[in-house]
Amino acid sequence: MNRRPTLLAALTLTAAAALTLSACGSDDSSAAKDNDKIAGADTGSKASASPTVSDPASAGRPKIDLPSDVTYEFQWKKTGDARKDAVLSDAEQRIRAVDMAIAKQDPLDKAYRFYSEGTAAAESQKYIQEFVDHKARTTGLTRYYNESLTIKGDGTAALVYCEDQSKAFNKFLKTGKTDVTPVTKDSYVVYAGTLRKNGDGVWVTERLISQRGSAKCQP
Repeated sequence: MNRRPTLLAALTLTAAAALTLSACGSDDSSAAKDNDKIAGADTGSKASASPTVSDPASAGRPKIDLPSDVTYEFQWKKTGDARKDAVLSDAEQRIRAVDMAIAKQDPLDKAYRFYSEGTAAAESQKYIQEFVDHKARTTGLTRYYNESLTIKGDGTAALVYCEDQSKAFNKFLKTGKTDVTPVTKDSYVVYAGTLRKNGDGVWVTERLISQRGSAKCQP
């Protein structure tokens, strides 16, 4: 079971520099393995060790409650540019919202759909359903780093970033067992996403692809 959705077949996305990703599809054989590393797509330096509740940036944004054992370290830097910092903040909330939907075992949870549309929302639903089918959720610490963000001429944002899943795992709900898997190059994942500011002022993720074992993300 992958920690994060792997969307589309392949994409070349520019964010500071061109990065070509060959994304694994959701039908990849590795996605069906119960013991696969939880593959996992948020801002600032080190986050609080156990942020169980995110503070919505403005009224109307969904409250995100996470189990205390689902933690993050966001090493995305503040840019000083209001638009870019808003993109990073909303991308972070989407990640947290997906994990909340997994913890709630609800593939149609409103929070992640607040921060995603189109292909990204549809594929996230399938990804969350995988956890529901396996009666599992995420646990552990996930780190995000090496971000690259460009606001394009058409107003969309191209965001590329790395994820360290070496301390993040699958937890099975029936037994309470955590499937601790060894750290390999595939514990490090690169993501490329396209975001657009909607009418409510939210930067929603429209497309997202990922690739495990990327040289860009290796420690």
